[in-house]
Amino acid sequence: MSPIPISIQSNTSRSVVENLVRESVYRHLGLEALQRARPASPLVVNVSARHCHLTQEAVAALFGHGHQLTPMSWLYQDGYFAAEETVTLVGPRSRVISNLRILGPCRPLNQVELAFTDAIALGFKIPVRLSGNIESTPGCMLMGPNGFFEMEEGVIRAAPHVHMSPGDAEFYGVGEGEIMKLHVGGPVGVIFDKIIVRIGEKIKMEVHIDTDEGNACDLRPDTPCELIK
Repeated sequence: MSPIPISIQSNTSRSVVENLVRESVYRHLGLEALQRARPASPLVVNVSARHCHLTQEAVAALFGHGHQLTPMSWLYQDGYFAAEETVTLVGPRSRVISNLRILGPCRPLNQVELAFTDAIALGFKIPVRLSGNIESTPGCMLMGPNGFFEMEEGVIRAAPHVHMSPGDAEFYGVGEGEIMKLHVGGPVGVIFDKIIVRIGEKIKMEVHIDTDEGNACDLRPDTPCELIK
């Protein structure tokens, strides 16, 4: 086979290089049907501060019957928001975190997501879990302006993960639940080697890490990041 010319800039990420090489080979062999339909969506890495997800039942207990969450600011994923409403979390030995933000809309289960340092301050020993996997996790008491709501379980440290659409998953060649690596550049460069893939329709590609992880790598809006299979 004769050499295949490919134009690549010096700062092009590894995943894009792999895709360019693959498509050039396909074109050279006349296998147009095997080319990727489109490049991956832009990669966004966001720090997820401590927050909670609540059922409508919990919202009613904390804020009053019929109360609906009020959007304060919209999140990166369409339809999701940080609510104006906050609660106070009461942990072991009556230690508290005030102004714990609720994210909406309401969900089928109650869940609190904390960073490791939050858990230490509260006296919790919490597991690293994907959102929704709350079996055998610690519970807590939440306090709102209308009363208390007791969670028997649901306090976790969220596992680092990446949300992506089926098209983005095809681009990277990964499936639901698979593990990827996130290379964070900058003056405190690190590699997170257990980024769990979560795939959903109409989802923008977004990596979530918590505040401890974001502070450890000095993540900023202009920090170069690369997602690697």
